[in-house]
Amino acid sequence: MHFKSLILMSTMCVMVSACSEKRQNPLMTESDAPYGIINYEQITIDDYREAMQEGMRQQKANIEAIVNNPDKPTFSNTIEAFDKSGTLLDKTFLTFGNMSGSNSSEEIRQLETEAYAQLSNHNDDIYLNRALFDRIKQVYDRHLDNVSGETEMLDHEQMSALKHIYQDFTRAGAALTDEEQEKLRALNLEISNLQVQFSQNLLHETNNTYVTVDSREELAGLPEANIEAAAQMANEQGQPGKFMFNMQRPSCNPVLQYCSNRDVRRRVYEAYYNRGNQGNEWDNKEICNKLVRLRLKRAQLLGYKSCAEQILTKRMAQNRDPAIDKAKEELADIRREMKKDGLKCEPEGWDYMYYCSRAKAARFQIDEEKMSEYFEINHVIEGIFYVANRLYGLTFKEITGTVPTYEPSARVWEVSDKNGEVLAVFYGDYYPRDGKGAGAWMSDMRSQSFRTENGKEVRVIPIVQNVCNMTKASGDGPALQSIDNVTTMFHEFGHAMHFMMHNVHYNATYNVETDFVELPSQINEHWATEPEVLAVYAKHYKTGEVIPAEMVQKLVESEKYGQGFATVEYLAAAIVDMDIHSMTQLPADFDVIAAEEETLAKWGIPRQILPRYRVTNFSHCMGGGYTAGYYCYLWSEVLDCDGFEAFKEAGNIFDPALAERFRKSCLEPGSIDDGLTMYRNFRGHGPDVNALLRKRGLKAKQ
Repeated sequence: MHFKSLILMSTMCVMVSACSEKRQNPLMTESDAPYGIINYEQITIDDYREAMQEGMRQQKANIEAIVNNPDKPTFSNTIEAFDKSGTLLDKTFLTFGNMSGSNSSEEIRQLETEAYAQLSNHNDDIYLNRALFDRIKQVYDRHLDNVSGETEMLDHEQMSALKHIYQDFTRAGAALTDEEQEKLRALNLEISNLQVQFSQNLLHETNNTYVTVDSREELAGLPEANIEAAAQMANEQGQPGKFMFNMQRPSCNPVLQYCSNRDVRRRVYEAYYNRGNQGNEWDNKEICNKLVRLRLKRAQLLGYKSCAEQILTKRMAQNRDPAIDKAKEELADIRREMKKDGLKCEPEGWDYMYYCSRAKAARFQIDEEKMSEYFEINHVIEGIFYVANRLYGLTFKEITGTVPTYEPSARVWEVSDKNGEVLAVFYGDYYPRDGKGAGAWMSDMRSQSFRTENGKEVRVIPIVQNVCNMTKASGDGPALQSIDNVTTMFHEFGHAMHFMMHNVHYNATYNVETDFVELPSQINEHWATEPEVLAVYAKHYKTGEVIPAEMVQKLVESEKYGQGFATVEYLAAAIVDMDIHSMTQLPADFDVIAAEEETLAKWGIPRQILPRYRVTNFSHCMGGGYTAGYYCYLWSEVLDCDGFEAFKEAGNIFDPALAERFRKSCLEPGSIDDGLTMYRNFRGHGPDVNALLRKRGLKAKQ
């Protein structure tokens, strides 16, 4: 709390009185920090709660003003007014969502449960508002039907915003009867509450499920840095002298890939895949059962046959056979490797990564631990920035320490465009910690927008973050990354550049289709392992020696190995997601685990390959966001592989004309155009699936 003291003096006495000035809520006042960055470290739980309530109040007032406007509905007084409503609410939930994902705490989780229920009701009050929808529909009908005498002319982006907003209202149930809307409200609220509960359970299971190993001898084959990290974790958990692994991938994946002790691998594997399925207070099975049932009810109430039909207009590609054939070839290699160890049993899930890695190393003479010595995290960041500079002319100036941050270990850069103007601010939050969700993601801490100053339109720069769980430095050693981690960092920065380069005027044209959203991230992965790029950033952490050409060649040759496993692991999760949300009716005893097993058997998935995520820990599917849409990563990969081939065909992976066309066609427009149109504007034709099959070493379609 800040106080001002007013000191009043007189010749007779000295009177001191203190007048306390009300503390300013950082979310509800303009920040004096550079670029208006919120003072994250000053925000309290009460600040979030106050800003959420005030944000809802303000947006309700905005909506009432639109509804009560006596003038004829127009784009300006209805569509644009609606699009710009809720500024404080959007800002608050954007900030809160980022904090709950990267720095969760007990009080944040309590507020999540409270706040998202209120937000669900608030959104229903808006999207089920008949008077508001009637005004929107009048504008939509006049412009879409080209009514004679219409004088209001809309540009391409305005027409897109109008269509998106109208469709959002119809899909949300604006045209339902009063009775149907009441049912929908109840369903929306229960689904929202269950999704929050699912995510909170999964966070606990990921960060608080441990496998403890008593002796170093049991960890034979595990890199020393991972052993030291496990010892440190055990010490922090009050188990000095032992070794512990939690279910964050940087902790458990190296065990599955390198540890020769089969029992330790089994324990880690089972703990990881059974998150949310352990019969404890954080078990997610019943939550998942309810979510599938409630989502189906909601979809059918809205006039769809299934949840998938409600969400999607396209189904995932059905050509799974090449991946399964490839996985079976890899299984044969694994059996040969197991025989070398005297094992006559069939491979199990906990054998796959270990023996596949060993078979790959034997076939291509690759030592992945040695290779990681060329991928120190700061060098990787330099490589990511180098590619961004060569493609788009972006430059990066680190400003960590001069701007507010929500986490001491996060780094911050000012990003300038090729014309020298500041394009965005970028936060990099790379290491795992308690309270941080698993995996890696990008989010915008402030969305790109425009405001008017002195009669001029001014672009408000976005503030974008990458949140990852990369391998931390151990002791005094460096933070060395696997090639998978390197690829993940390039991937997430591809997302970041997409949102840095947005150049749209409306919230309604900001977010792209789920089918398209992974294209900018996945195409950026391609540059990570290009020899020309590796020569710039892949330097030995001790000597500074550039990665040897023969090691690069082996890396390139080996990229296709293991793609059977990787593709089937992904497809298994995507198919399960699609299948359970494509059901048009559910049995009274519906069980997600049984449904998952039935789907895997039906599609011929080898039993040694579990889905990348089981249903009870499948946050994309059950936490919301990618429900019935996890397939989009593979569809986007069809686009990114075909798109990168354009650079290969040009003979220059940094071809400036292609890079500029990709930026203008795919990165800047948001959803002004649909994804396929944007892609065709870049490529000149639709995507060719064979590019994906070639990249993954699978048999191309004839």
